[in-house]
Amino acid sequence: MPVKPSGQEDEYFAKQEIHRRILEQKKLAQAVAEDEKKRRKELHHMHCPKCGADLHEETLEGVAVDICPGCHGVWLDDGELAKLTEESKGVFKFLRGVFQ
Repeated sequence: MPVKPSGQEDEYFAKQEIHRRILEQKKLAQAVAEDEKKRRKELHHMHCPKCGADLHEETLEGVAVDICPGCHGVWLDDGELAKLTEESKGVFKFLRGVFQ
């Protein structure tokens, strides 16, 4: 004769099922977020944030900067401004002297 499960047993398995579904939801949300990040990077990478034209990389004072041929904007990656404004650089050293 089969034994009817107790209320505690039903509650335990219900909690386990909820926990499993929450983990699946988190994994799915993370995968969607990663796909969206990749899609946005492919869509916007090396495009001018101002006008949308393709950026061209050029070397300025030994630092690779991104220049827009459309609006002539200059875009710097992390740390590139610090490299350009070091005391030993000629153009920026001159400009710093003019404005100080």
